[in-house]
Amino acid sequence: PRDEETYLGFLITLRMLEYSHMLDDIRPARPQSTSGGAGKPTPNSTKTSEPETKVPIKDTATDSKDEAVFLGGKVLEEKSKKLSFFKRPNLTKKQAIILGVVLALLIGGGVAAFLLTRDKPAPVQQAVEAPAPPPPPPPPTTEPSRLTGMEIPIEENKTPITGIMIENSPDARPQAGLKDAGVVVEMLVEGGITRFITFFQESKPDHVGPVRSLRPPYIDFVMAFDAAIVHAGGSGEALAQVQSLGLKDIDHGPNGGAFRRSPQRYAPHNLYTGLPQLLDIQKQKGFSSTLTPLLRKKEAPSAAPMAKAVDLNVSSFLYNSHWDYDAASNSYLRSMAGRPHTDERSGEQIKSKAVVALVMSHHYSGIYSVYGTTGSGKAYVFQDGNVAEATWTRAERKSQITLTDAAGQPLGLNPGQTWITLVSAPDRVTFTP
Repeated sequence: PRDEETYLGFLITLRMLEYSHMLDDIRPARPQSTSGGAGKPTPNSTKTSEPETKVPIKDTATDSKDEAVFLGGKVLEEKSKKLSFFKRPNLTKKQAIILGVVLALLIGGGVAAFLLTRDKPAPVQQAVEAPAPPPPPPPPTTEPSRLTGMEIPIEENKTPITGIMIENSPDARPQAGLKDAGVVVEMLVEGGITRFITFFQESKPDHVGPVRSLRPPYIDFVMAFDAAIVHAGGSGEALAQVQSLGLKDIDHGPNGGAFRRSPQRYAPHNLYTGLPQLLDIQKQKGFSSTLTPLLRKKEAPSAAPMAKAVDLNVSSFLYNSHWDYDAASNSYLRSMAGRPHTDERSGEQIKSKAVVALVMSHHYSGIYSVYGTTGSGKAYVFQDGNVAEATWTRAERKSQITLTDAAGQPLGLNPGQTWITLVSAPDRVTFTP
């Protein structure tokens, strides 16, 4: 502190003053000039040397007193030589005092400057505990559905895919469960009548139908999605292929407990099932699904839609479909036989995020339809209010359909329900802005 520094300078000054008085007390008397008289000083007399006084000096190490020191003479001179640091200059008392004060000020100032400018010790740093690292982000709880591309709980993606044959004759309308399916494939069976195979995973409606019989071309899509096939009988060839291919079969006959008849309709248009019952059977049988999903993309609604109305000519007025683009939901609304195609229970109009028309060769073998479902061909993809002319490719029956655009790049579909209709020629597909 500054008060301590001032006090130190003050003490040094006092010590110097005391030193000055000590010097004055021990200073030898000036020598007196003599002119043969009785020792009186004679003016203008010549300065003579101080008489030498001989005094015996004890040179004993154990003797702490120096008895030979007198006020004057050579003894003092010899002692002063030994203590040269304290040898006093020939100053008057006043000069000594002034010198002491100056020295005190100089020393005090130096001490003060030293105390003021010395490096102060660095403050002691308190140990600061390092902050704990932030916790890692929680693991994701959802992922894209293997069937629809929609975000679903990860555990839900382990649900096996279920394919259900649904009738489309006028007596079967309106159907139940079509609006809930992740993927719907539509094609001719016989006599110009169309039928659907519907695929479910995350959606599990308890009322689906009417359930009808199986035909061989549907098996190609069942294999592509590695699904269990739910049906009520089938053509001889179709049933034989189910056995020979080792498909996951849930036929109505052996699994009657998973089906029921509706009293509101007459047979064979009144057979229904539900996903909870079908999944119980698959769990008992140990069924699972390993599939290559359809390629998906992010939705990108068009600001200027070029395909607002779409018509797919499959066979005749009763079975041809019409689709209208709904900008609010960025989806296509389905109509059939001149009226909206609705759900049996909810009355909601069926809508799909992507409508795909696959141009595949078609002919009849006897009464049954035969499609060229492998190889490649033309395709039309309707989504976001626009149309993309594409190419479909499939290497073998169990392979998934892939789509490429006009530049040969993979073409993705919007997440959500995808509706696939098989047509026999490109001119069966028309659309207007």
